[in-house]
Amino acid sequence: MITVNATMALTIAVLFATGFYLLLQRSLMRVLIGVVVLGHGTNLLLQLAGGPPAAPPILGTVPAEAIGDPLPQALALTAVVITFALTTFLLALGYRAFVLVGHDEVQDDIEDRRIGTQSLPTASLADPDDEVDEAADDDVESQAGR
Repeated sequence: MITVNATMALTIAVLFATGFYLLLQRSLMRVLIGVVVLGHGTNLLLQLAGGPPAAPPILGTVPAEAIGDPLPQALALTAVVITFALTTFLLALGYRAFVLVGHDEVQDDIEDRRIGTQSLPTASLADPDDEVDEAADDDVESQAGR
């Protein structure tokens, strides 16, 4: 039976909360730090789920009950590799954005703004004679071009 240490559970919860909060930011550097923090939280969670340290999984050297489960360690190693790959990709993406734009903040998309300002349709959706609101589209594009 595996018992969970409350301090480790709280640490993992804080790492996950911080990581997800940083992932929702507009700055690519904060997103990068969020991915790294989330990766560390995942590694801690996998090691905590694996239980306490045990004997190496070599048959014949120790009784079968004392052998540790190698799966959490393999999953943690996989999580490290995935976190490293995402970190290098986001570093390259942030560097390229900084070179091209001069900052790493992700801007709103014009299409997202247009959809956000649309009102709900008043006619049935099956009516083919509905016109697209050109004035609303022009207003959104003018706001985006500030």
